[in-house]
Amino acid sequence: MKSLLLAFCDYLFREWIMYIPFYSIRRFFLRQTVSQLGDRSFIALGVEIRNGKNILIGEGSVLNKKVLLDGRGGKVTIGRNVDIAQEVNIWTLSHDPQDDTYADKGGEVFVEDYVWIASRATILPNVTLGKGCVVACGSVVTKSIPPMTIVAGVPAKKIGMRASKLNYSFHYRPWFR
Repeated sequence: MKSLLLAFCDYLFREWIMYIPFYSIRRFFLRQTVSQLGDRSFIALGVEIRNGKNILIGEGSVLNKKVLLDGRGGKVTIGRNVDIAQEVNIWTLSHDPQDDTYADKGGEVFVEDYVWIASRATILPNVTLGKGCVVACGSVVTKSIPPMTIVAGVPAKKIGMRASKLNYSFHYRPWFR
């Protein structure tokens, strides 16, 4: 009975609460669900959170619509002033293709301060995105990325370096998003 109740609560959060068009209401429920939710952070409509007790979101970070944060296989730690574009998937749990029983294989994901992850990128378990790095649209990150590095592709490879002094902070609060 307890597992049924937990499944129902998860369903309500994922399918109803995260689609309430008022951020202050969603933020109230998010604070009850995730381990840490920093000031000035913004979580858009339709963000999917799996195992919120393993999700930490830093001050001023922005998660746009339909981002998936998977905390089932370890922690997802998102630093300060991180910009995560729409439809990004951050995974901490996968399957081991070499295992005869298709066993789970997980690991933590660390997204350091000032990282920019563009639309539809995928971050796999056991990855650290270094301070100020940029992940291009549609990239699949399978290995850790050094600070200030710009990566693109499948799998993601270095295409450049970021020259910014990273002197900005977000206070993003759009209406009905």
